[in-house]
Amino acid sequence: MDIDAYVAANRERWDRLAALSAQPKLTQAEADELLDLYERTATHLSVVRSSNADPQLVSYLSWLISRARARAATQGRRTTPSNAFVEFFASTFPAALYRQRRWWLSTMALNLGLAVVMGWWFLAHPGFEAAAIDAESVQRLVGHDFENYYSEYAASSFALKVWTNNAWVAAQSIAFGILGLPVLWVLWQNVFNLAFTGSVMIHHGRGALFFGLITPHGLLELTAVFVAAGVGLRLFWAWIEPGPRSRLDAVGAEARTGVGVALGLVVVLFLSGVLEAFVTPSPLPTWARILIGVLAEAAFFAYVFIVGARAARQGVSGDVTGQQSVATAPTAA
Repeated sequence: MDIDAYVAANRERWDRLAALSAQPKLTQAEADELLDLYERTATHLSVVRSSNADPQLVSYLSWLISRARARAATQGRRTTPSNAFVEFFASTFPAALYRQRRWWLSTMALNLGLAVVMGWWFLAHPGFEAAAIDAESVQRLVGHDFENYYSEYAASSFALKVWTNNAWVAAQSIAFGILGLPVLWVLWQNVFNLAFTGSVMIHHGRGALFFGLITPHGLLELTAVFVAAGVGLRLFWAWIEPGPRSRLDAVGAEARTGVGVALGLVVVLFLSGVLEAFVTPSPLPTWARILIGVLAEAAFFAYVFIVGARAARQGVSGDVTGQQSVATAPTAA
């Protein structure tokens, strides 16, 4: 890392933090700014330390953070649950999605590609279908079971059932990400079921029905599953290859980010559950139901690559408590 360029890029923030720390009185906006700069500077100190930079720079940043901490203790920031909720969904969650985008987008591309290849293979080898499922079950599936699945329960209870199931799958993908293999198993189950069911429906002339029912909610639902799996695999990789950080610090930071992503995905999966319960089985034309699903997926990507990218450029890491934990480090300096 070019430490001179890093100092030049952040010097203005450090000077502003020093000026705010020296002010005897702060407005509420200035107090908020003080704490924001304090948290960012604590992160800067961690980066500088990991790069074995000039000890004088480390000492200066440690002194600056200690001074800002003392000043913040007398003022603080008014944080209400509503403010924390808005901040999480306006910056923390989308920033985490954006910063982890390479992991979940790669997971999505590989799994969808594998599903297409597997589906093609199943269609090219009908003997596999005959060995895996009996003719009576096939007739039930293509005749009514697949279609009735989305309408056999009351919409509200079905939405709750789908939501809790998918949220649990996503949470498991992140929680067991440190082990690696459980995430791959969850992905395999999803890809196999998607490819096999799709191939059976297409083989028996029900492909249009399959895609007409799976697309409205499936785009957003599968994206959420791939996000959870990608974040889980990133946690596993932090354990394997922590980079310049210690293994404990790397795993801790990724785990905290994973917790935030899991919480955010609860809302995303709730929305996909609503689509599955109320839009997928609705009497709307197929093109209209698919359009709604496509628009929901587009809104998610806009959320990540517009809102998330902006938050990331502003220095939001997506680590739900990482800034506070880093900020406690300079005490011993």
